[in-house]
Amino acid sequence: MKYRNYIYFLLISFLMGISTIGFSQSSDQKIRVACIGDSVTKGLGLENPESQSYPAQLQSLLGSAYQVENFGISGTTLLSKGHRPYILTDEYQRALAFKPQLVIIHLGLNDTDPRNWPNFRDEFFQDYLKIIRSFQNSDGKSPKVFICRMTPIFNAHPRFKSGTRDWFWQIQQEIEQVAKAAHVELIDLHTPLYSHPDLFKDALHPDQAGAAIIAKTVFQHITGNFGGLKLAPVFMDHMVLQQKSVIRIWGKANSGNEVSGTFDKQVEKCVTSESGDWALTFNPVPAGGPYTLQVTAGKQTLLLKDILVGELWICAGQSNMEFPLKDAANASVDISKSDNTNIRLFNLKGIVRPDDTKWDSLSLDKINKLEFFEGKWESCQAGSAVDFSAIGYYFGKMLNENLNVPVGIIQVTVGGAPIEAFIDRKTLEFDLYLVDVLYKWKQNDFIQNWCRERAKLNISFSKNELQRHPFEPAYIYEAGIHDLAGLNVRGVIWYQGESNAHNAEHYSRAFPALVESWRKTFNDPEMPFYFAQLSSLNRPSWPYFRDVQRQLSLSVPHSGMVVTSDLGDSLNVHPKRKREVGERFAKLSLAKVYGQKLICSGPEVLGFKQTGEQISIQFKPASLLKTADGQPLRELEIAGHDGVFMPAKASIEGNEIVIQTQMKEVQKIRYGWNPFSRGNLVNEAGLPASTFKIEKQ
Repeated sequence: MKYRNYIYFLLISFLMGISTIGFSQSSDQKIRVACIGDSVTKGLGLENPESQSYPAQLQSLLGSAYQVENFGISGTTLLSKGHRPYILTDEYQRALAFKPQLVIIHLGLNDTDPRNWPNFRDEFFQDYLKIIRSFQNSDGKSPKVFICRMTPIFNAHPRFKSGTRDWFWQIQQEIEQVAKAAHVELIDLHTPLYSHPDLFKDALHPDQAGAAIIAKTVFQHITGNFGGLKLAPVFMDHMVLQQKSVIRIWGKANSGNEVSGTFDKQVEKCVTSESGDWALTFNPVPAGGPYTLQVTAGKQTLLLKDILVGELWICAGQSNMEFPLKDAANASVDISKSDNTNIRLFNLKGIVRPDDTKWDSLSLDKINKLEFFEGKWESCQAGSAVDFSAIGYYFGKMLNENLNVPVGIIQVTVGGAPIEAFIDRKTLEFDLYLVDVLYKWKQNDFIQNWCRERAKLNISFSKNELQRHPFEPAYIYEAGIHDLAGLNVRGVIWYQGESNAHNAEHYSRAFPALVESWRKTFNDPEMPFYFAQLSSLNRPSWPYFRDVQRQLSLSVPHSGMVVTSDLGDSLNVHPKRKREVGERFAKLSLAKVYGQKLICSGPEVLGFKQTGEQISIQFKPASLLKTADGQPLRELEIAGHDGVFMPAKASIEGNEIVIQTQMKEVQKIRYGWNPFSRGNLVNEAGLPASTFKIEKQ
């Protein structure tokens, strides 16, 4: 019997005068709830803890049938040998004397202190069991005890990198094991708060809004009321699901409810967990459709229509991926031919753009609530395609034409956004290098100055020191990518880097972290992740950045790079020739993912060797070299021991470049090393070579 039903039974029993075994009853017959904990339970930092602490707000949610008491005391540890054990406090004795029927325990934060966990970690498990059992009757069942995964400790905490970060997660894992061993319900207070650092001014104690989230989460577990049947936000009419994969559908419902789903004549059932989560898994179905999905829990039924099954990709990045089809070269012709019901578009658009403007208070509030993105699945028609990513559209169109199956493209883009905003918080926290990006991000030099100044302008009307912005590290992940987590997708195409081009060394660490983050998010360690190399533009750092991107394409497994330097505009960071970029992404995917035999990338340099006055530069054997315009090869340079590069004349012989030189020992060779490159080296398919710099081995 679910506990909420048992509570109902108790209330009926009280009204009828029936005795209930195992519960001490107060004169007013209220159900007694004891909130055990440290300063977060007590309400430290709140202006009025008596009304704003989570136990006080829980009382309001539960109503007059309950009596909620706050037994929190600041600075206390769960460890009995900790610097201030909870079990040695008067509050603990008061809690026992209260004879609660429900016990909520949230302890462990202070155990991350270096005086505690490093010395007594082996005793944490048993100490927690002792506290749980101290509230239980001799039958070991009543009262009902809930223990909590700890609320977050954010990076601004003074001991974060010195130990708190690591010990915090070790304690979280221990708490989960305690819940299993003691057969008590686990309440996850961490997940609903982890994406809200703005609610923790001191990185440890939640404000009133944070306490409200705790209260709501505890209320849901006590009552089993999670707001009824809901699908995860990504599931809606007109969507595309990935073919040749199990189809997993998930959402929320009241705990204990049986959820039944029907998809393509398959019927699956499950029971909603104590946390209100449910998931149904259907066997793969043939590509095509349309299919319908029906999900039922009790008297509630949700019906989704016009679902297709085919190939599902994400296109993401900053403004060049966001660049809409309506502004691309040849847009008018292509838009007129864009109607295709077998291509589906899901454009997650920001409620405001990071332009040279100050955002209003309503938008700022929504951004703090992670309500930045909005959008819906739509069939590809002129009206939906015009504002969709031009690259994403051309990519999806070419896939659909070549694979003859439906294609869905999810767009997650924010103009000007740095790469850090797309990476999940835990990945950033546990990367020994990237963790520093999180500190005072509006001042630190990891984030390009342009981005920092633009963010300051956008949020200048906010009085909140912790006001959030889409450029903030982890924000785009938390507001957008997180809602897609667990979805089966075929892969990702990525165009971003303009806002990180000032620091290529940093990007060389951040990009692999991004790929790792998303592969964990989508449960696919080999998920294809293809990216566009920055185009040509008169910005001095870009040649080096492009070469770092080239090296990343060689070092990051299951990745690939699309060269765009031949499509650039010397004065415009947003070149309009997006069809070529989208189709190059498609060729890369058709060859590497779908096994089609076609040339999918330009010449890839391997190295060089010198024999006397002749140098030969080798490329992958498959490349047959030529110049795009039939003119002599441009932008090839060589350097000796002095490191000074000089232009070199060269000839093309098959798949090699041959240089005649009087330089006795060439140490380095580079190509396309101009911000706006006019390099003209291509292969037999007309695909361009990347900027490169190679050294003598």
